[in-house]
Amino acid sequence: MSENHSFRSLLFTPGDRPERFGKAVLSGADAVILDWEDGVAPAAREQAREATLRFLAAGDHAVPVGLRINRLHTRDGLLDLLALLKGAAMPAFLALPKVESAAEVEIVRAQLSVRGPVPPLVAFIESAAGLERASEIAACHDMVALAFGGVDFAADIGAPCEWEAMAFARGRLVQAAAMARIGVWDVPFLATQDAEGLEAETRRVAALGFTAKLAIHPAQAAVINQAFAPAAEKVEQARQIVAADRAAAGGPCIVGGKLVDAPVVKMARLILDRHARAIAVAGNGGETGDE
Repeated sequence: MSENHSFRSLLFTPGDRPERFGKAVLSGADAVILDWEDGVAPAAREQAREATLRFLAAGDHAVPVGLRINRLHTRDGLLDLLALLKGAAMPAFLALPKVESAAEVEIVRAQLSVRGPVPPLVAFIESAAGLERASEIAACHDMVALAFGGVDFAADIGAPCEWEAMAFARGRLVQAAAMARIGVWDVPFLATQDAEGLEAETRRVAALGFTAKLAIHPAQAAVINQAFAPAAEKVEQARQIVAADRAAAGGPCIVGGKLVDAPVVKMARLILDRHARAIAVAGNGGETGDE
């Protein structure tokens, strides 16, 4: 999962609903996360393990299929890890819920390494303790993204799961992920019928620095993907900036009446890179940020 920054949308699918697995990978989401944790009732978790491992073993999926296990501090978490060790195939990436320390990540890595390469890891930050250690967690080996568990986090600190109350936590996660050069995924938007609200929130988190947003309904994937795509005028402006920078041989120049220096060029290249990755993920061609 070296191209984790190309993920914009990741669709959660309950692990005990195998009839939804095939539909999920064809939903338009950039990746799918089969869930053994909150999306599955405790009594159905053994069924979820069996169904999910069969699906992973079948392979040849249209998009990367990841897996979220239960926290290792629980009996279900230990059973999940044992099931993975016995399974015929590993997920494209492994999501770890409610992570509060780098030590938790290292326990998972140590156990999984027994059977072979450790899959890319994603740590869900869902508590004040996890946020406090987010930078340490982000720096763990095999870590490719942090994910914001906003609802659990809000409950942990006693605040509403609303934009203003969660802004500081989102900012901290973006900073931690940027320092480690990994992805950072935002919490799902719970109002599944509110496409306008979803689009607005996705654009806000994209502007903040998030690289992807989690989804809980197939219809949310297209909205999220579109919201993460740079606007056409931004792409064109970025191209002009990069071209002007080349013509000036890296020296200061003026584009649209504004001074262009190294940080501006860096941001322009980032916009073009995101544009190219969005096209690549959609399978519509191979445009690059240097075009």
